[in-house]
Amino acid sequence: MTSADRRAEGAGPFTTRLTWRLPGGGTAVWESRAARRRGVIVVRAPGASTGRHAAADEVALGRLRRLNAVAATAFVIGGALFAVGAGVAQFGSGDAVSSASVYFAGGLFFNTGGYVSLLQVVNAPRHVPGGKGRLVTCEWRWWSYEPTRVDWLSAFVLFAGTVVFAVDLLDSFLQGLSVRQVNRLIWAPDVIGCVLFLVSGHLAFVEICHGRGPCVRGRSLGWWIVTVNQLGSVLFMVSALAAYTRPATGSVINADIADWATLLGAVCFSLGGVLQLSERP
Repeated sequence: MTSADRRAEGAGPFTTRLTWRLPGGGTAVWESRAARRRGVIVVRAPGASTGRHAAADEVALGRLRRLNAVAATAFVIGGALFAVGAGVAQFGSGDAVSSASVYFAGGLFFNTGGYVSLLQVVNAPRHVPGGKGRLVTCEWRWWSYEPTRVDWLSAFVLFAGTVVFAVDLLDSFLQGLSVRQVNRLIWAPDVIGCVLFLVSGHLAFVEICHGRGPCVRGRSLGWWIVTVNQLGSVLFMVSALAAYTRPATGSVINADIADWATLLGAVCFSLGGVLQLSERP
C-alpha cells in the first residue's frame, strides 16, 4: 500500500487515526479510542459522505463490555469513597484513622479501575490496514508492553498513578511521624500520583484530539469523559499542594482547601465512571 492509499494522524510517534482505501473501493477509518472502547471502525462506500460502523466479533465485543463495566464501576465507587473520606475529614470527629480507612478502601477501587483500563487497551481488537475494513480479535493477555501506542501509555500511566496513591494511603496509617517524614512518605507520593494522573489525562486528550492541541468536542462522549476526569486530576493536585506540611509550624498549608478539592475531584471521577458506562460497544 502506498502513502497515497493511507493517511495517518496523531502526534509525534503516536498514531490515533488511520484512513486507508479498501481493495473494492471506499475507505476505512480506524480511531484509537473508538476501536478500543466501542470495538468499531468506520467504513465508507465509494462516493459516500458518511459511513457505517463495522464492529468486531462478539468475542471481542463481549470482552470490551465486561471490562468497561468493571472499570467504570470501580471508578464510580472509588470516587464516591474518596468523597466520603474527604467529608469525614472535613465534618467528622477529626479521627484521622477513620478518613484514612475510607480513603484506602477507595484507593483499592481506583487500583482496580486503573488496571482494568489497561486490560481494555491490551485486549482491544486490532485494525488491519489494507484489509477489508475489519477489526481482528486477539488472544486474551494480562499484560503487554506497547509504549508507542498513546492509549497504552495513557492507561499505563493512570495505573501507575493509582499504585503510587496506594503507597501514600498506606503510609497515612503510620503514627508518630515527624514533619519531614510526613512530607516524604505521605505528601510526596500524593503529588507524584497527581502528576501521573495529569499526564495520563493529557495523553488521553492527545488520543481523542488526534494531536491537534486542546480541542472541544461537545458531541463526543469520550471527550466529556476525558475532560471530567482531567478536571478531577487538577482538583486532586490542588488538594495535594494544599496538604503540604510546613516544617516551621507543623501545620498544613490549608486543610479546608485540601478536603474540598479532594471531595470535588472525587465527584469528578465518579461522574467520569458514570459516563464511561455508556461508552461501550
